[in-house]
Amino acid sequence: MHKIPITISALFFMITADFPAFSQSDTPADPLQYADLADLSVNAPVIAHVTVKNAIKVAPERALNAPAGTRRHYIIATTNALIRGQGGIPDTIRYIIDLPLDDRGRAPKIKKKSFIIFARNLTTANGDVQLAAQDAQIIWTPERDQRVRSLVREIVARNAPPAITRIGSAFHVSGTIIGEGETQIFMETKSNDPVSITVLSRDGQKKVWAVSLGEIVDEAARAPIRNSLLWYRLACFLPKSLPNESLAGVSGENATQARRDYGLVMQDLGDCPRSRPAEYRPK
Repeated sequence: MHKIPITISALFFMITADFPAFSQSDTPADPLQYADLADLSVNAPVIAHVTVKNAIKVAPERALNAPAGTRRHYIIATTNALIRGQGGIPDTIRYIIDLPLDDRGRAPKIKKKSFIIFARNLTTANGDVQLAAQDAQIIWTPERDQRVRSLVREIVARNAPPAITRIGSAFHVSGTIIGEGETQIFMETKSNDPVSITVLSRDGQKKVWAVSLGEIVDEAARAPIRNSLLWYRLACFLPKSLPNESLAGVSGENATQARRDYGLVMQDLGDCPRSRPAEYRPK
């Protein structure tokens, strides 16, 4: 079998009836936000553009765990292009999908339609794949393809920001002049790579803050740009307020200032809009 140079991977796919990821993107605004695509991409070692060749109904007695209001199908799809992955993937891949039923009990027709799929690796070489999440197949458009590719470049970069698990510690140190001071906030990450935030206060000047990805605070560091991977790691996963345990041993006034500075950071980061159901998002 001829192979396109992509990792053999895998997908289990579920579409909900009114989930915006599966609507046709012929409207000016894509309902999928940056965080939606990031949630899908960061947990998918393989991402590919595919076209469905056939959707075969699976007998209900063989799909007892299919969600209510859906019909399970066995999908045969053609691999068009690799977006993320290494190794190889067959020209033809196969996976299971639970398609939502309309009021007449009919599933949507997806034959000959193109999708972007987000997959985890499998060891099988026969083209069977499994989605990284229940909704990890979205309608392909040139715009979405470009957005996902841009995101993947950030994810696979050598200095990519790691996933944050919690805030480790924080403290504030007052300066020698009233109104001056520095707050440092240290994050714990899945990879144990250091991430820290520094907030600087100077008398008569606007506070500035920056993120460092290393053991030493980088003087050239800056606050992240919205809709970047670093912004996503912070805005979408940091708590809204500084946890009390992160300020253990910090005195009253310094702890108060650290909380204020953290509030400034969260205000500058802004909210993290998403359109995917909460149960599909990373924990």
